[in-house]
Amino acid sequence: MLIYLCRRIAAVLPVVLIVGVLVFLMLRLTPGDPAAVIAGNSATSEDIAQIRTQLGLDKPIATQFAIWAKRMATGDFGESFFYKKSVASLILDRLEPTISLAVLTILIATLISTPLGTLAAYLQGSWFDRIVMGFSVLGFSLPVFVIGYLLIYLFSVTLGWFPVQGYQRLSDGFAGFLYRLILPSLTLSIVYVALLARMTRTSVLEVLNEDYVRTARAKGLSEFRVVVRHALRNAAVPIVTVIGISLALLISGVVVTESVFNIPGLGRLTVDAVLARDYPTVQAVVLLFSLTYVFINLAIDLAYVALDPRIRY
Repeated sequence: MLIYLCRRIAAVLPVVLIVGVLVFLMLRLTPGDPAAVIAGNSATSEDIAQIRTQLGLDKPIATQFAIWAKRMATGDFGESFFYKKSVASLILDRLEPTISLAVLTILIATLISTPLGTLAAYLQGSWFDRIVMGFSVLGFSLPVFVIGYLLIYLFSVTLGWFPVQGYQRLSDGFAGFLYRLILPSLTLSIVYVALLARMTRTSVLEVLNEDYVRTARAKGLSEFRVVVRHALRNAAVPIVTVIGISLALLISGVVVTESVFNIPGLGRLTVDAVLARDYPTVQAVVLLFSLTYVFINLAIDLAYVALDPRIRY
């Protein structure tokens, strides 16, 4: 088992290096000059050249990458071209809303989709199974911003149960924090409930026909124990994989939801930084997203060891 863990951890290092190179080159090779954006429309070519020198953009790309990589290794993300603040402080300010939204969304989606998918597999071909599969198709088909506006109209405008937009930090009170986060989390969770319910149903269906499930029934175990303890537990590896990937995607892909509900998270920060050609901010945020994805996948691999003892060997 130790060899398995070491091999998985060692595989992360080259991935992180490749991601860092790609993130750096992606911005440098795309059209646009941040110095021109900062200088404004009335700036002269001398003004733009001076700003480029101040920002270090006049140096060769290899030199720029070496300076950036050295700063990244020491945890120094530099200063934002656009916001004139340290990138680390910008990210820390926006980190709580994004992580809170992602975690609450995946929690709601998991708690709803796991029993739905399991019951749909157990009642294969029934009206309940058809309803769950129909909801899955509908959840995949509707864009997130459409779901968001529909829920706003229903729960905020018509019923008045939730605020239309806004975010309250956890330090200002847990009740208000949760109250303002429920509606955007429900919006995002609909898509992931559809995905996870479908995956759970497929995985449990494959396991229900295995010999050890028939043996458990023959031993006189209740259907609940057969389905939950034997079928669902053995089908957990692909389900956990999708849950982990969904969490990583949520952390890096909540731009639309944050815009609809006016949540000051990392998604909106990324969009604003890209439009302003703010290299340090974009590089740091995209690298953070990439590392989050890599380490969540690593955590999923390590979780396999606990879920399936065969992997230990």
